Amino acid sequence: MTNHSETTGSSENGDIEPTAYDRHGADHQVTLRTPAELADALPYLLGYRPEDSIVLVALHDRGGRGRFGGRARLGIPAGADDWASVARQLAHGLVTGSERRGTRPEQMIAYVCQEPAPGESGRQVMERLRPLVQKLRTECGRLDVTVIEALCISDGRFWSYCCPIEGCCPVEGSPMGLPGTSVLAAAATYAGLQVRGTLRELRSRLQPWETAAALEQEAALDAAGSALVPRILDDAYRADVAHETLDLAQLIISRFAAAPPVSGALQSDLRDDELLAHDEAAALILGLQDRSTRDRAAEWMEGDEAAPAQRLWRALARRCVGPYGEHAAAPLTLAGWVAWSTGDDLEAREALAMALGADPDYLFARLLHQACNEGLDPESIRRCLRAERKDRAGVDTGGADDAEAADGSGSEGASGSGDVPAPVATPTASRRRRRARTADGVEGRPRSAEPDGSRPRTPAQGTARPGATRARTSGKSGSRRRDTCSERPVLGSNGIEGDG
Repeated sequence: MTNHSETTGSSENGDIEPTAYDRHGADHQVTLRTPAELADALPYLLGYRPEDSIVLVALHDRGGRGRFGGRARLGIPAGADDWASVARQLAHGLVTGSERRGTRPEQMIAYVCQEPAPGESGRQVMERLRPLVQKLRTECGRLDVTVIEALCISDGRFWSYCCPIEGCCPVEGSPMGLPGTSVLAAAATYAGLQVRGTLRELRSRLQPWETAAALEQEAALDAAGSALVPRILDDAYRADVAHETLDLAQLIISRFAAAPPVSGALQSDLRDDELLAHDEAAALILGLQDRSTRDRAAEWMEGDEAAPAQRLWRALARRCVGPYGEHAAAPLTLAGWVAWSTGDDLEAREALAMALGADPDYLFARLLHQACNEGLDPESIRRCLRAERKDRAGVDTGGADDAEAADGSGSEGASGSGDVPAPVATPTASRRRRRARTADGVEGRPRSAEPDGSRPRTPAQGTARPGATRARTSGKSGSRRRDTCSERPVLGSNGIEGDG
């Protein structure tokens, strides 16, 4: 692998062979032998082109050949004083994550990727980051894992920190191949793997507007808060707001699904922004602050509804402008959840990390982020949500006649399809309702607390009521949002991005 002077043939340290693409069977494999091939492979290992990143890739010995295992990435700290702790965290996280799966890595490949600052050359970047790479090698060595290759990628060139032959590698670095022209690129295309742009481009799809339209959206959020907050705080009308939120979300998801397709992420986002009015976005953003409403919305996680739902959650995240930035935690978490559920781990990790950036205490995002980072299967959560939807549909259907006989009004919910969350009674009908049958068959006013005894996550005004969880103030007019724990499996912890 460290044979720097040859482009083909075996090297003294053996070939490195990535895991076979499952879609086409174990015979579809690509062997990488040179640093040039390793440098070209990095975007395909991660699924995007890293910027300002430290990347570690685990290697496992399979019959005398190294096979790619888990990957871990962290941003390069601006201050060199932080390099030692970051190197320790990255190495320890990848090794322990691999051990949890029962496959401790035998070797590592390290990458540092950074573009030159103004007036700086790629070679100067390589020299500046040399101490960081040395710290990475030292930390891996302390864990008895050898770094057999370490590459710096900058300004369209790469350098090896491990080449033992003086004069072997050009001082000015070796040029990277043209994207998409390597054997690995062809194999990845054949296997159906896609390489995104950069993480910066991915995050831009989820970041709040900074255009003149942001002021109009902020005004719509203010108006929606004045109208919705009193109703959310009233026990008799809180359920109505949840029903209206879900009905509106389903309407817009259908609208997005019917829109003609366009090419390119930017054009797709601009089209969705045009399809979503300011007042609709405001009502949905505020309505989704309620935990139970958010959990119902999470049921649009698969099938034909998943893609337009994902577009809606992205669009809502972009509308959390100005003082409403903290409200983005809900749509960002939903965007991350749908991405993870549909197999897009990259967007899932970024969206969930952004949700935690908006609200570090948002428990649903934290649990999903840990599960995604640890490579767990989202099917267990999907089964939970399917069961909740099925149980709710059964309660709505079975209790309809009894509820009508009890107080002369329609049932609290109408049965929905098996594919999407079942919308409950229309706003007009629900405003006339004062007494309803609850899920356990007890009549009375709608409960003011969630099943776990805490109040739902809603924007509110004034002082928190007794029994409420800790409130975080955001937005205008003193609006508050309350977070409660969603009943989800308790997951392990691994804060490092990668699949270990």
